[in-house]
Parts: sequence; C-alpha cells; structure tokens
Amino acid sequence: MNKILITEFMDQSAIDLLNKKFEIIYDDEIWKNSDLIEKKIENVDVIIVRNKTQLNSNILQYAKKLKFIGRLGVGLDNIDTNFCEKNNIKIQIATGMNADSVAEYVINSSLSLLRKIPNLNSRTIKGEWPRTSISSNELQGKTLGIIGFGLIGRKVANLANAFRVNNLAYDPYLNETDLSKENIKLTTLDNIFNTADIISIHLPFTENTKNLIDKNSFVKMKNKPIIINSSRGGIINEKDLINAYLKKLISGFAIDVYETEPVKRSFLDKINPDMNCILTPHIAGITEESNQRVSNFIAEKIINFFYNL
Repeated sequence: MNKILITEFMDQSAIDLLNKKFEIIYDDEIWKNSDLIEKKIENVDVIIVRNKTQLNSNILQYAKKLKFIGRLGVGLDNIDTNFCEKNNIKIQIATGMNADSVAEYVINSSLSLLRKIPNLNSRTIKGEWPRTSISSNELQGKTLGIIGFGLIGRKVANLANAFRVNNLAYDPYLNETDLSKENIKLTTLDNIFNTADIISIHLPFTENTKNLIDKNSFVKMKNKPIIINSSRGGIINEKDLINAYLKKLISGFAIDVYETEPVKRSFLDKINPDMNCILTPHIAGITEESNQRVSNFIAEKIINFFYNL
C-alpha cells in the first residue's frame, strides 16, 4: 500500500478519504523537525504540505520513492521545483480553492482600515471616546489598485464592485483584450501608486517582486492609501512600510504575510496599539470552508493520480 506523509494541518474528511486507499502518516507539527522529515520521507510515495514545510533539495534527496507532492495552497517558494522536475515528482497545488477566503479578507481589511476600526477599538478599550476625534471613510466610490490580476485579484474586484469601487489593475502578463469583459482598467504600477485609495497585492514572491513596494513607491502615493498584502512576504519592504505610515504617506495597512514567518519581534516592536493596522498570521486563505475545499481537492488529485481515475 502506498504511503502518504502529511506534515501540516489538513481537514479530517480528506484524511479519512485518503485513509481508505493509502497508509497515512499524519503529524501536523513535523514541519518543525527537518531531521525527522528526512527520515520519514524516505519511504513515502506522497507528501502533503502547506507553506511551513521546507522541501528543498537537502530534504528531497532522501525521498527514494516520492512520486507526488500535494500543496495545500498555491505558493511554491518552499518547494524545490527544479529537483522535482528532474526526478519526475509531480507537484499539485490547490489552485483557486482558497481564493474566496483571500478576497473576503481584502474587502474586510479595506472596510476596517477605511473606518479606522483598529484605532477606534484600541482607544475605546482604553476608556476614551473618540467619536469625533478620529475621522473615517466609506469604501464606496474609492479607487482600488490591484497589483497582480490573477484569480484572486479578479475575485477581489468582483466583490469590490458591490461598493461601486473604481477598479484598477496592474499585471505585466495581461493586456486590455484579456480584461474586455471585466469592470476594470489595466494601468501602470505608477498610476496605481499615484491614484489609488486602497492597494492590494496579489503576486508571487520572485526576484522581480522582492521589495517591489519600497520607500520609492510610498513617496508616489498621493492619496495616502491603505496597503494590503495577503500574497507573499518580502514584496513589501517592512521597514519602509512602517516609515511610510509614521510619515503619513499611507493611512493604514493590513499585513498577513511577512519577510520571515513567524513574524520577527523586531517588526512587532515597531507596532503600537493606536496604529491603524491589522496584523494576522498568514490566515487570509484559511477558513473552515477553504480548508475543506483545499484538502479535498488535493486528496482527490492524489487518488486520481495513483488509481488513474
């Protein structure tokens, strides 16, 4: 019987489905111990991971039987794809299965930051009554700049349409013809910086996107926008982000992903409770519903792969 190693949390219904046809080794904390993964991976046919498990060549070299990697998500920066290609190991990502959750996170963050909910919450808890001293804004009629217009970017735009938002998108791989049926204008990165009230990032982390948003970007932001990153850490320069907020170049930010995860204390020490910001632990795409979709999608792909269904 083929063996599956699951190194991070997975919905139980999907595990039960796999357990009917495979021998399952499930330890959602094993990702912390690379030495143990090296030992376990030697005898498994499948490994299922999220983003914390590092499947670099140093670990994959021990995978003598490995045929399939199931990624409970979409990013591949924790998997050595070149090694897998050379060794005929299939990588399956859960394309689109958590897109709705991420899109809702973006809209939720936009509404909260425009209304200054983090500030108001913090000061009310302290016994203040900032009913008129902190002004807030509606989402309706604002300009939303979406950087990276793939599936999630499109879902963000569709949700934003309910608020009659002016949607702008930057994506170097698209042209106006690609967006002819959508209520969005394709534009330049600089135009988004210059005109957007909200900027939401939906890009992979690559050498080209590393520090894409930095101090040079923030000085171009004329409308003091809110910044939301639910894609990958390292695309926004974290030091420059804090400085931009303190210099009032931006009016708030929601960060779900970080240059280093878990987020470093040195970053958190720069945050105070009265800042208009939302910090979350890489959960934009994780809801009960999306976890079920992602987990069952990967389980079904594994069954299809091994049983030619």
